[in-house]
Amino acid sequence: MEINLTDVSVAVLGGDLRELELAKTLLNYNIDLRLVGFPRCPELENAIYFFDAFEAVKGAEFVMAPMANTDMEGRIFLRLDNEEPIDLKKLIPVFSANTVLFIGVAKPVITELADKYQIRIVETAEIDEVAILNSIPTAEGAIQLAMEELPITLHGSKCLIVGFGRCGMTLARNLKSLGAKVSIATRRKSQLARAIEMGLIPLPLKELINHTEFDVIFNFAPALILTRSYLERLRKSTLIIDLAAAPGGVDYDAAELLGIKSILALSLPGKVAPVTAGKILSDCIPRLLQEIIGGDENAI
Repeated sequence: MEINLTDVSVAVLGGDLRELELAKTLLNYNIDLRLVGFPRCPELENAIYFFDAFEAVKGAEFVMAPMANTDMEGRIFLRLDNEEPIDLKKLIPVFSANTVLFIGVAKPVITELADKYQIRIVETAEIDEVAILNSIPTAEGAIQLAMEELPITLHGSKCLIVGFGRCGMTLARNLKSLGAKVSIATRRKSQLARAIEMGLIPLPLKELINHTEFDVIFNFAPALILTRSYLERLRKSTLIIDLAAAPGGVDYDAAELLGIKSILALSLPGKVAPVTAGKILSDCIPRLLQEIIGGDENAI
């Protein structure tokens, strides 16, 4: 597919090294690139740097918010220049009518405003091409954390994965290859069947309360699944690694009170393999921009 994005206006609002890699790639397509939250660097000398985010998004055809998302109030805290947060909810009302907003996963405050002002949102983390490939550094980062924190090997350990989507499946496969005993907790019967097919231990989520014999729990469910009543049944030595979007799926106050170590491990691809994660975005985003400009209804 031939990609022609010359003079297409794209405002990139904050982010980490993933967005830095993406910005470098976008410049190769002669895009009108506007950056907020980035320090000046030689590779981005042809970009336009803005201190005022309102000026950056004015008339922009595309706005790129970080894969790491906003907080619940719609603020972007992640920016490489370490300046003040960017308040995305204040920017959306000044977007042009046809602006398309890319963001990892949109919080409710963002989706509500986008609906109000009829702004199209593309949740980058939900695009299969991105999400499946991102599951690789996510799984590697989760395993790295577990190895650093556990006093035992993953080989022979009892691991629980709550949620069996794209990341959960990749993590389960890697843990099994290391010799771990992997259980999968999910509501969906199709995913329980897939767990059986993969040689894993299926655990209907409604029965989780009766199963507590785990050395490490990896949570991908973006809801409060690991409640105080469940945590009270765990051994204090159990390690919890929460990979769900903030605020996560763990009662952290209860975990602290009970002496159970719980780690909210957000945006692992950007931390453990930013160049690889940035390349995933760089390989996908330009094509998506071209397809959207061309009116391809199947672009996302």
